[in-house]
Amino acid sequence: MPMIIEPRDGDAEDDASSTKKRSLIAIAGSLLGEISLLKLALAWVLGALLPSLLLGAAPLVITAWIASISGRVAALAGIGSLALLALIAVIGWYGFRPLFRMAEKSFWSLNALVVQPGYAVCREGLQHLAERLLPVGSAPDRRAALRAGSAIGAGLLGGLVAGTVLALVWPATRWSGGFADFIDPFQLVVPALANAVALMSLYLALASLLWGMADGLMDQPRDLGGFDSAPPSARRWRVAHLSDVHVVGERYGFRIESGRAGPRGNERFLRVLDRLSEIHESEPLDLLLITGDMTDAGRSAEWAEFLDAMQRHPALAARSLILPGNHDVNIVDRANPARLELPGSPGKRLRQMRTLSAIAALQGERVRVFDESRSRLAGSLATALEPHREAIAAFADAGGLRLSAGLAAIWADAFPMVLPPTEPDGLGVILLNSNAEAHFSFTNALGLVAEEDMQALLAATRTFPQARWILALHHHPIEYPRPAKAFSERIGTALINGSRLLRLLRPVAPRTVAMHGHRHIDWIGRCGGLKIVSAPSPVMEATDAEPTCFYIHTLAAAPQGIALLAPQRVMIEPVPPAVTA
Repeated sequence: MPMIIEPRDGDAEDDASSTKKRSLIAIAGSLLGEISLLKLALAWVLGALLPSLLLGAAPLVITAWIASISGRVAALAGIGSLALLALIAVIGWYGFRPLFRMAEKSFWSLNALVVQPGYAVCREGLQHLAERLLPVGSAPDRRAALRAGSAIGAGLLGGLVAGTVLALVWPATRWSGGFADFIDPFQLVVPALANAVALMSLYLALASLLWGMADGLMDQPRDLGGFDSAPPSARRWRVAHLSDVHVVGERYGFRIESGRAGPRGNERFLRVLDRLSEIHESEPLDLLLITGDMTDAGRSAEWAEFLDAMQRHPALAARSLILPGNHDVNIVDRANPARLELPGSPGKRLRQMRTLSAIAALQGERVRVFDESRSRLAGSLATALEPHREAIAAFADAGGLRLSAGLAAIWADAFPMVLPPTEPDGLGVILLNSNAEAHFSFTNALGLVAEEDMQALLAATRTFPQARWILALHHHPIEYPRPAKAFSERIGTALINGSRLLRLLRPVAPRTVAMHGHRHIDWIGRCGGLKIVSAPSPVMEATDAEPTCFYIHTLAAAPQGIALLAPQRVMIEPVPPAVTA
């Protein structure tokens, strides 16, 4: 009897989270029906309420301490009293340093959670609306001017909204306190929250104006008008650029994002590597760069399949560089987008450690990490991870909050990774982690580059002032100069502080090429002097019966920096269906 349901072809369960088969409204409806409200409330408390209370209470605690010693200070006289005053000041400084650190951490946590996303939503929303009103085929200059004007408008609008919120909450704020107030700390909850809202609103009002002006005055993204040329004698580097291969752990598994509208299993990725191996034998590659989403959900079985595939091609593996994508670290549950994790969850840490372990296995001896305390490059990633090897293995085996907490800094300290140039004026690679801290599968695709990582990459370029660079990250640093299909696609996948990253890169832009993936969009363009390469996925955006492609880029040394030559487009044709008798 023929199969009633062919399991190899999948079914509706494989489309549960697919944006190709279901609308975001349908997915959101399913999400609301299945989400754990208790867990959501607890996540809100830990992620927003607690940082707000800590930030808002800091002025009350500090002023209470100052008030308690002010009377004693007025009565002090003589050398001994001055020494006592100095001792009190020292005790206060060191005693309140943890409070300052908590307040600072809370401020930047709220900044990443509310302020920067709020401004980004406003900016991208105005630009999306304005681009919708543009006639089809509008000139690039007109589109760029519209983007610039929209950014300035977003800054003004964000500042106005933040100023209005500040005016509304100001009557409820309180900026001084005494120790008697802490006898009943619950009475300080409302003033502390009002203080936090006021501080963040003031910051947003000022920052929106500055960000809007900076975004409006900066160079806007444009399609690359033409590729560079280089004399035959110029040094060249051949870089195969892959992204978003989304390896699954099952032979007949489908991807989260595409469901049955996309490929099945890993056959296409294996064929990509086979094709690359053939090309490498005839025309050697210098690098194989995979800019994130090596796996579909960061599961152990998926990483095993990915590493097994790479081990089949040792020559490619020896020159491969990978970096984390949102699917590698931010997918809470591939089968249930309604599931969320609490901040500090061992599940998130486990996905990070799996990713870091795979990165170390491929490139740990070749890439170096950054020593922030000394503002310089340190040793290799393998050397940095060696003292933590047993702790990571124990956590992977047993899990748990206690073991997870001890590994909190390892992930952050691993980035950016730097493959130094072999010569002072050679080619180096900087690998960023551009994934925002997401605890919810539905918001997994947002991006954010830590400020300290941006400063570290600039320090790395200063270490080799004559070198050329590939800046590799997963997220697109700026929205493409073309209308997005949907606003949700535009804002739900954005690199929130991408425009700041581009502004910081301006001094090194002539000798840098940025390469990324994430949206599976085939695009090469520029933003000012920085060339930007967006990789299509050689696996996604097509069923098994449709072709896909990837590119091999040739970079060349140029007198003023780096040249991007015309790339080689490599097609991966579909496998002919098996003929049955």
